Amino acid sequence: MYWIALSLVYIMTCCASSPGEAAPELPSDKNATPETVALYNHLKQLMNKGIMFGHQDDLLYGIGWKYDEGRSDVHTVTGDYAAVHGYEIGHIELGHDVSLDSIYFDVIRARIIESYKRNGINTISWHGDNPLTGGTSWDPSDNQTLKSVLPGGEKHALYITWLDRLADFLLSLKDENGTFVPVIFRPYHEHMGSWFWWGKDICTVDEYKAIWKMMVEYLRDTRNIHHLLYAYSNSSVATETEYMERYPGDDYIDLIGFDTYQNEGPNGKEDFIRTVKTNLDIITKVGKERNKIPVLTECGLEKVTDPQWFTGTLYEAIQSYPISYVLVWRNAYEKPDHYYAPYPGHTSSEDFLRFKQLPGILFEKDLPDMYK
Repeated sequence: MYWIALSLVYIMTCCASSPGEAAPELPSDKNATPETVALYNHLKQLMNKGIMFGHQDDLLYGIGWKYDEGRSDVHTVTGDYAAVHGYEIGHIELGHDVSLDSIYFDVIRARIIESYKRNGINTISWHGDNPLTGGTSWDPSDNQTLKSVLPGGEKHALYITWLDRLADFLLSLKDENGTFVPVIFRPYHEHMGSWFWWGKDICTVDEYKAIWKMMVEYLRDTRNIHHLLYAYSNSSVATETEYMERYPGDDYIDLIGFDTYQNEGPNGKEDFIRTVKTNLDIITKVGKERNKIPVLTECGLEKVTDPQWFTGTLYEAIQSYPISYVLVWRNAYEKPDHYYAPYPGHTSSEDFLRFKQLPGILFEKDLPDMYK
């Protein structure tokens, strides 16, 4: 009944949005492109209809394949694409041809544009290397790293070149008409953990806020990039105070989310559901108060070892919350045991089909025209 009632609200809202009535709401970037404004408003309105399903790297590779155009494990199992597609562009800052997952950036660009033209939604994460030590994102060995990239820091000039390479890639996301493809950009995530160089034990609260503001202002105001929606994506926390501790401000954020995964073990399911609900309580409250879009930015159970995980665990955790989307992690082509969505023949495939048909779960074919 919850999603039926919300669907009626969504229909009435859409029917009332005829030409000449209230202007669309603007995201944090008040100069956002028309397509980005349309995406932002549809993301908000669709929360009255249901939760979109997303999958990381869904169009790039899967179990037993890589780079097959039009292919997707989700599509092969269900006959429909995920509504949201995640991409990782770590190593774009280094000027490399391939990402940290050894995927050509040209292919990532092509898939993002294809998804956009098919009405899908694209979100990009960025695991940039440690600019001070030369290590990976997962090198938290020096607590001066983040400070070093801020204005006046020894690596500030280097980091600006990294932002320029990032900007060049983002500005290359255009269709054949020259229209920029809107993207949900999700950097510096899981920051209340300490496994990345921007984590809470590696930098101060003010330093973390400063790098967010510096990045957004550089991309938006210096490089004139106006087709991004910015996602603040924490690790799972216990309280709203923790969640908001490093929030850079409403002028820099459009979506608020968190990442959490189910662990194996006798209490894994219960712990996961409890953690998801605790954090959804937080972000839906904050989203309502600050007019931000709540999302579950990463989650999953590796290898989907529970054949009823999608209907019995994930749906149980999210069904009563008005969030925009939930995204499960990737089906790694190079690691046969590292996958989070079913593929043909997997024991969770039938349950995934049932999940797709549940009230309030949306795939690509369920979406309105997201960019108009």
